[in-house]
Amino acid sequence: MDDKKPQDYKVSVIIPCYNEVKTIQDVLHRVMAVEEADEIIIVDDGSTDGTRDLLPSLENELVRIVLHPHNMGKGAAVRTGFKEATGDIILIQDADQEYDPREYASLLKPIREGIATVVYGSRFLGGPRKAMFFWNMIANRTLTLVTNVLYNSIISDMETCYKVFRADVIKNIELRSNRFEIEPEVTAKVLKRKIRIYEVPISYNGREWNEGKKIKWYDFFIALWTLFRYRFTN
Repeated sequence: MDDKKPQDYKVSVIIPCYNEVKTIQDVLHRVMAVEEADEIIIVDDGSTDGTRDLLPSLENELVRIVLHPHNMGKGAAVRTGFKEATGDIILIQDADQEYDPREYASLLKPIREGIATVVYGSRFLGGPRKAMFFWNMIANRTLTLVTNVLYNSIISDMETCYKVFRADVIKNIELRSNRFEIEPEVTAKVLKRKIRIYEVPISYNGREWNEGKKIKWYDFFIALWTLFRYRFTN
């Protein structure tokens, strides 16, 4: 990859998807509209709301569909996406409408310019955003603080969806998480390898609970345990 010109870097976008029949088509159109992806991999994680019936109509020369036989969790879908991706750069995109693909250019730029190998899009660096729920914000801030203390870092948004990796970095990290704890596991293992995470501000349009938000209160404690676990074990 290092001998390629920036315009030659192939970008793979991974979209883990579970019960997103109302949003997946719009999200896919937004991803395609920015014309940054050379490959889009939608990993359906055992959807039961009609998403699975819709997906075949979305497949084309750019879009590939991978089906899990049953629901295994976001982490499992992300790991499948990493295995399937063939690009030089891999970007994670949620299947809801909280994150805007128009941010791709700024997310990809540090890797294309050779100044970073891992980039996070931060919701807390001044970009426009819909107001979060107070306790969600406290949970996010607390987990990020614990990350910084345990791993001697200064990132501002560990739980962000927008994580971008040079493929040769992320494919050499063994990941095990099946659920939402994939976020702290990825971050912990990147930081333990002494890889500096580059952050850029992004916008955020968080959805309401009645719109299908899936993370639960107990995921905070699972994430916390994950951070401690990988700090002191392999």
